[in-house]
Amino acid sequence: MRTEPHTGDVRHHKPKHLAEKFEGMVGIIMVAAIVLLAVGLIYGILITGSPDPKWMQ
Repeated sequence: MRTEPHTGDVRHHKPKHLAEKFEGMVGIIMVAAIVLLAVGLIYGILITGSPDPKWMQ
């Protein structure tokens, strides 16, 4: 609850819904997923020693 200094009106805080909270986190989740996939790809290439998948060798 906040009081506007110039009018004296009380402005109630509107609580965020779960969907609105999730919507704000979508960008962060997408970046985290991309980073995890990239790390997994690099790890897989380093472990096998070849950029070709095992089933293609």
